[in-house]
Amino acid sequence: MRMQTRRRSPLSFRSARTVLALSLALCGMAGASAQTSAPALTPQQQRFHDIYKELIEINTTHSVGDNTVAARAMEKRLVDVGFAPGDVQIFEPFPKKGNLVLRFKGDGSKKPLLLLAHIDVVEARREDWKTDPFKLQETGGYFTARGAIDDKAMAAALVSVVGQLKQEGFKPKRDIILALTADEERGDALSNGAFWLINNKPELLQAEFGINEGGGGELRGGKPNLHRMQVAEKMYTTYMLEARDVGGHSSVPTKNNPIYALAAGLERLGNFSFPVKLADVTKTYFARSAPFATGQLADDMRAVGSGNPDPAVIERMSANPAYSAQFRTTCVATMVQAGHAENALPQSAKATVNCRILPHDDPEEVERLLTQAIGNDKIVVRNLGKPLRSPASPLNGDLVKTVESITQQMWPGVPVVPAMSTGATDSRFMRNAGIPMYGVTGMFLEPADARAHGLDERIEIQRLYDGREFLYRLVSELAK
Repeated sequence: MRMQTRRRSPLSFRSARTVLALSLALCGMAGASAQTSAPALTPQQQRFHDIYKELIEINTTHSVGDNTVAARAMEKRLVDVGFAPGDVQIFEPFPKKGNLVLRFKGDGSKKPLLLLAHIDVVEARREDWKTDPFKLQETGGYFTARGAIDDKAMAAALVSVVGQLKQEGFKPKRDIILALTADEERGDALSNGAFWLINNKPELLQAEFGINEGGGGELRGGKPNLHRMQVAEKMYTTYMLEARDVGGHSSVPTKNNPIYALAAGLERLGNFSFPVKLADVTKTYFARSAPFATGQLADDMRAVGSGNPDPAVIERMSANPAYSAQFRTTCVATMVQAGHAENALPQSAKATVNCRILPHDDPEEVERLLTQAIGNDKIVVRNLGKPLRSPASPLNGDLVKTVESITQQMWPGVPVVPAMSTGATDSRFMRNAGIPMYGVTGMFLEPADARAHGLDERIEIQRLYDGREFLYRLVSELAK
């Protein structure tokens, strides 16, 4: 039988060539797509990225970190772009708690501008995180690391901003003071770098006004919704409550058990609400936020913004703890310890109560109401540290107008909303010394994705670069 040779159809070769061409085209498209999705950084963005990465990867936690190493690294960055060594000073009042102060000299026709950021971070355990918290991760469109937001984003941005201005030959009308400080996160004023500087080197920080953390933009569905500017914050203080008795054998209980007495007092405190006191900043915040809410909430916000809300409005809105904390001073039990043995009646029971006091409230009146709410004169109420008054910064002036103008340039239609922080920042030390401070960053986050102090802290990569650009424009405009 004759064997026939099987020939390939010309169509088969054409099909193969077509498939190959399509594959190559798709590869080219994929490469182009990858390039367009991650555009090349400008030289200044690259420099900012390098500063940000270096600062994040220097551990500045209290337990094992070193703020002085970070301050020295930023000093080198500043000298490398043209600042004289004498323009930068490092102060280390406590071991590993270094602080940097730069003065970018102007012509003196305007009073100085203070740029403030802390470079310490809260603790982060590797076993809790998905990745190493002290190695900058750049995945999924996010920068992830401890300090990615709080507060190394702003610190690195400010270092790169003043560096760019120096390289450009910018001649400021006012001195620009950059202060990078330690120990903000611990809450211990005595070792806090900003507190130490304003009390020991006040002449270095005196300014017409200053910029710090505490504000920032809010995203809704991925789009900028409002730009929050912190102009006030609550005062911080803590009380120790203690009930005592002689104790005894647990087999013969008495009516004077300190645990029961303290528990009853804490329950009364938990059911107590301090009086509503609406500051101008609170009314303005809700008035400007109302157009971005809907339904009953929008109506309630407008009512609060008017300054004369009905009690029912306050009751409805107080169901949201964040709103409730804007309306009034708060005091809450945070720690309890009692007893000394399982088979003995307790001799003492103690509770720690942390208070956040409205800036326009009277701390002495707060203590009186706290004691009254506990309702037992046998429970000793002892203040562990007097609150530091922190007056609100004015809602007028060049800085506020400039923030509003640049916000409209970069995010048209997004309102600037003044706000009061229920937490605490280093701005309180400056305000107490007579320097109006404004928490504003230009960095936008989704409220549901706020991870500062938490696991896998992160910020969208593009939002970080946008915030840096905002701060560049803001500092440039204010110093012109």
